[in-house]
Amino acid sequence: MQSYDDGNIFAKILRGEIPSHKLYEDDNALAIMDVMPQSKGHCLVIPKAPSRNILDASDETLAKVMPVVAKLARAAKKAFEADGVFVCQFNEEPAGQTVFHLHFHVIPRYEGVEMKRHSDGMADQAMLAEQAEKIRQALA
Repeated sequence: MQSYDDGNIFAKILRGEIPSHKLYEDDNALAIMDVMPQSKGHCLVIPKAPSRNILDASDETLAKVMPVVAKLARAAKKAFEADGVFVCQFNEEPAGQTVFHLHFHVIPRYEGVEMKRHSDGMADQAMLAEQAEKIRQALA
């Protein structure tokens, strides 16, 4: 397995070097909007501890981040009146991982509505800001 590279985009976001639409933060995790959303309300939960993915993450990191994933899933579902929530996480390139810092996708799903492709380009920042505010309100 390759080693962790702290030059990845999520490490830069965690260090404040790249802006993001923050939804939630505690000592262990940061939740932000996904800039290439597959659905209205698509967000990410990023553990602060460095690991490439679940294959090299510590059990302690996983135990601390999963309650945050659940919190964001509940908030996103509420904020957008979604019919369900898809939570996913990719491990290494053959499995679809493109950013090599452990992260969890939280994607609200709607009956009869297909998910967009993740690589369809960057979303409008004003729309992301608006969606972020709805999720922050649902978290409050």
